[in-house]
Amino acid sequence: MHINIIMIQPLIALLFGVLILILPRLLNYLIAIYLIFIGLVGLFPHIFSTLT
Repeated sequence: MHINIIMIQPLIALLFGVLILILPRLLNYLIAIYLIFIGLVGLFPHIFSTLT
């Protein structure tokens, strides 16, 4: 099964949304982690792609 970054983003957003509802203080950390991850994917796309 091939998982694309486009498929992962909505799942991450859904997970973060649920966690923010449960623990609102996590908002700053979750947003920071998400932005760092998306930034790394944008800067270094070859790291997160599979060699097929």
